[in-house]
Amino acid sequence: MILPDLTPSSLPPSGFAGADAPVEADLYRCVHCGLCLSACPTYIQLGVETESPRGRLALMKAVNEGRTPITDRIASHWDLCLQCRACEAVCPSGVPYGRIMEQTRAQVLDQGMRSDNMKTISRWFLRAALPHPGRLRFGAHLLRAYQRSGLQWFIRRFGLLRLLPGTLGSFESQIPALGGRFFGPSDQVHPAKGSKRMTVGLLSGCVMPLVHGDTMDASVEVLTRNGCDVVTPKGQGCCGSLNAHSGDLEYARIMARRNIDIFLQAGVDRVVVASAGCSSTMKEYGELLADDPAYSAKAEAFGAKTVDITEFLAQLPLEQPRGRVERRVTYQDPCHLAHSQRITKEPRAVLAAIPGLELVEMEQASMCCGSAGYYSIVQPEMSQGLLARKMDHIVATGATQVVTANPGCMLQIDRGMRERGLPGGVCHVVDVLAEAYRNEGAARGPGNP
Repeated sequence: MILPDLTPSSLPPSGFAGADAPVEADLYRCVHCGLCLSACPTYIQLGVETESPRGRLALMKAVNEGRTPITDRIASHWDLCLQCRACEAVCPSGVPYGRIMEQTRAQVLDQGMRSDNMKTISRWFLRAALPHPGRLRFGAHLLRAYQRSGLQWFIRRFGLLRLLPGTLGSFESQIPALGGRFFGPSDQVHPAKGSKRMTVGLLSGCVMPLVHGDTMDASVEVLTRNGCDVVTPKGQGCCGSLNAHSGDLEYARIMARRNIDIFLQAGVDRVVVASAGCSSTMKEYGELLADDPAYSAKAEAFGAKTVDITEFLAQLPLEQPRGRVERRVTYQDPCHLAHSQRITKEPRAVLAAIPGLELVEMEQASMCCGSAGYYSIVQPEMSQGLLARKMDHIVATGATQVVTANPGCMLQIDRGMRERGLPGGVCHVVDVLAEAYRNEGAARGPGNP
């Protein structure tokens, strides 16, 4: 038996290095109190310290202090993290765990320690697709043709997914049904209805306009109804959140600079975002570009203009809809809305303003559903376990529909509801609000102004 060479020169480099290395002041804020354990989805599922924020930070410190190099085994514990940032919301010491994890993954990426699945995701999705809106749209057209041709039905019906290499089978099984119309940037200005309050720029982004085009239309509808001129400036693109979460900070900065330029040039009063994961990242562009002398100030200004659409509507304040929506719903808190942005009351306030709507709270509403961007593809077992827990809580409410505010949550929960044969589906907060506005004609009735 030939033993591997374990001389110091053959080991991977130890310690963090470079501009994107985790900052020691951040790493050593942790006081090991353990309050994060009960908030961490992976720790709750597995009960293993290394799959908790505290345990992952301990591994980071070991690398930073040169006690161990970054190895595939150590990186696997970081890869299992959802980056839901639930730990940040309960941490008494203010550990910026999301920032630390992104920087740590950047170190792993630099040393080539990513799993084969992550290398595939990075090469073909995070870099080849997301930064290029034209390629994304072309790919969406191909996927829609694949679905409508009957080929998808044939492949799924005869169990051919298991023959696909790598992560392709898992990816294909999670492809949502693509609708008839895609949303996208344009030169059109959607004028405010009634008295104009302000002009807002709406992020089109990457996934939302292709998978949830109807929700983007609803966003325009509710914003114009609430006194906003709405523009979706051409040239914008993906916010870069998935690249940042994976540690690909170089490409995340490229995408951030593009959006900053486009929206600041548009001269809008606010940048409104209908995807919680995107609004979280865009508010933190100042942090992402802090060391860029040409963009640091602009990034801070951009972040100050950025609002999640539920936050924005609740603060306007919202114009009360008169139409009724007779439905029992439950609300799922998107991780990056509840934990990163600390926005929980505003979506519920919007829902509470809709006549006839009954909101029933589910248990652990802010616990991650297991979507987490591309996580459900590269960590299917953990993702499926978290989804099962979430579906149990949803079923217990007796709600006929799930409402949330992030496309990843919508796709994941919709998948869970289809697998369990549950009716009603899942929608965005603005979908329900737009429905209430549309129902105002029925509420007035013949002869009622």
